[in-house]
Amino acid sequence: MKTLSLLALIASLGLTYVMAADPVDVSVDKAAEMLASGEKVTVLDVRTPEEYADGHLKDAVNVNFNGGDFEAQIAKLDPEKPYLVHCAAGGRSGKSMELFKKLKFTKIYHLVDGYNGWTDAGKPVVK
Repeated sequence: MKTLSLLALIASLGLTYVMAADPVDVSVDKAAEMLASGEKVTVLDVRTPEEYADGHLKDAVNVNFNGGDFEAQIAKLDPEKPYLVHCAAGGRSGKSMELFKKLKFTKIYHLVDGYNGWTDAGKPVVK
């Protein structure tokens, strides 16, 4: 009953509590479908700048997982917007999922096979 009363109080005050959503693992095909649908998803490439320069998904934003300011860079992003996060093969991006939860991002999609899976599937890249 106390929980219900607290929720009613929060609602009456117009306050909202943003809960972090669990990241959703997506395949290369599902990611390509999302991007082709016109859904406004920002692609976050967490590889090194050198890897990014060798090729990346169209319109991807590069935030280096290995950079000393990775958490600060992620904290600058709008947690209410949807993001498709990837690295080369899923390791670094997989490790970053806890940070997105900690920062209460609400729509995170993890490209589990990463950039390598994307290119192995013959999907388009920008070089």
